Amino acid sequence: MAVVKARQQDIDMLARLLRAEAETEGEMGMLLVGNVGINRIRANCSDFKGLRTIPQMINQPHAFEALQHGLYYQSARDRERRLAQRSVNGERNWPGKFSLWYFRPGSFENPGPCPPTWYNQPLAGRWKKHCFYEPTGEECENVYNTF
Repeated sequence: MAVVKARQQDIDMLARLLRAEAETEGEMGMLLVGNVGINRIRANCSDFKGLRTIPQMINQPHAFEALQHGLYYQSARDRERRLAQRSVNGERNWPGKFSLWYFRPGSFENPGPCPPTWYNQPLAGRWKKHCFYEPTGEECENVYNTF
């Protein structure tokens, strides 16, 4: 059962985002990107107040670098659609379980270390080249109530 409302075009849109943001991180990396996106919709806090839909989350200004590149605008593939549906159904994995932010430090070929905080929020962990950050309870208690 879905934890956020999603039409087929929303699943396709999320699938394209997962691929564009994290294809090189494998299926788990793409699921973690899905975790962050769904958390942003459900938590309703910090920079993500008022987001209620997948299109709002993806199209939020400056939210995802992948929207500036051609890979996002290619057709969704079945593999990524299945991963997007798992995210919409509420599957969560560490370190994206409660995370609202992620990024890849350094260059693509030479990832750098994860800073201990990002947007003043603590590091939750790293998956391959991406660092994931959970909000503090003071910043966003609600993200911890959405499980």
